[in-house]
Amino acid sequence: MPLQLQRPLAFIDLETTGTNLGTDRIVEIAIVKIAKDGTRQIKRKLINPQMPIPAASSAIHGITDDMVKDAPSFKSVANEIKQFIVK
Repeated sequence: MPLQLQRPLAFIDLETTGTNLGTDRIVEIAIVKIAKDGTRQIKRKLINPQMPIPAASSAIHGITDDMVKDAPSFKSVANEIKQFIVK
């Protein structure tokens, strides 16, 4: 049964340095956006959290400090992500 969407719908998945909202940071964001006509767009970005990724977190999501060392910060891609979601 196809969805009857009135506007686009976005599903967002985050990988982070931990579970504390006050101190931990995003290391990856993945978004699946479904348009009203049912077409899908996907955006995935590694994010430099500007802090070390704990080994326990890397063991869960597989993302290491080396993988994000040249990635942009969340602040530098926040507008791009917002535009992807709202367009």
